[in-house]
Amino acid sequence: MHKSIDMKNFKPENVKLYSIRERTHKVQVKDFAKVPSIQKSFGKWIDEMPDILASRDLKEIINAIVKARQKNKPVIAMIGGHVIKCGVTPLLIDWMKKGILTGMAMNGSASIHDTEIAMIGQTSEDVAIALDDGTFGMVKETGELIHAGLKEGHLKGWGMGKSIGYKLNQAKTPYRTQSILSVGTRLGIPMTVHTAIGTDTIYQHPDVNGAIMGETSLRDFYLFAEMVKDLNNGGVILNIGSAVILPEVFLKALTIARNLGYPVARFTSANFDMIQHYRPRENVIKRPTRTGGKGYSITGHHEIMIPLLYAGVMSKLKG
Repeated sequence: MHKSIDMKNFKPENVKLYSIRERTHKVQVKDFAKVPSIQKSFGKWIDEMPDILASRDLKEIINAIVKARQKNKPVIAMIGGHVIKCGVTPLLIDWMKKGILTGMAMNGSASIHDTEIAMIGQTSEDVAIALDDGTFGMVKETGELIHAGLKEGHLKGWGMGKSIGYKLNQAKTPYRTQSILSVGTRLGIPMTVHTAIGTDTIYQHPDVNGAIMGETSLRDFYLFAEMVKDLNNGGVILNIGSAVILPEVFLKALTIARNLGYPVARFTSANFDMIQHYRPRENVIKRPTRTGGKGYSITGHHEIMIPLLYAGVMSKLKG
């Protein structure tokens, strides 16, 4: 038998109300956007964006980058291949030239697209069509240049990033000024490439040498850990468009740095991507900042968000 329900108290006139002025509010007029004037500086325009949710987060990331460089703390970017294909590399290159970006990490895909841009000013094949006839990733020149660079760099004790960047410059590739690896290597900025066996088209090339690829990428892993150790107390790490490889690499590099006695706390981390994934959220944003610092997630297209980030930082530094 079901127990009968007494409905005599469940009437609208019996509910208890309180004043709206006693309630805690998460949104306030003081945080609303200001109507911008086109005569104002971009920095002022950023300031007048709403001080709410992702808009507030973007402003805090901008301020963290500015403060990091003012304190001579590192600002490191980790990028996936799609970032190259979105056309924003001139902004990252300009940051390197101006001393804002102090280090760059790439997955294998990004290094391939960056190499092809340097070689011919073009990249990104139609995978679906090329997969049908077995030509996907089978171009000759990309693999030849990368593997030749790795072979030479391996003998000199270099990592994968420096080896490829040096080769792009040595070969006088016509569009090398648009290449992150080329410019970064010429400027002496640490460039690291983190590849996984079988994930990149250069593993399909007949010149592939697993021992050399493994050794040069391992060297870059320890170079990256060396960069990460200096994030302590004010540094910034940006993950842009890498959903798996670089968040995992960052977590391990951070572990090594802390294991060796470097505290690496109180830094800012931010993940920029078109959709938010598990590994960046946990391995870049949440877990690393548990002992101090703050992590941010910004969702949006790279071709929109990175120019906004760039312009915001440059306006603040200029101001």
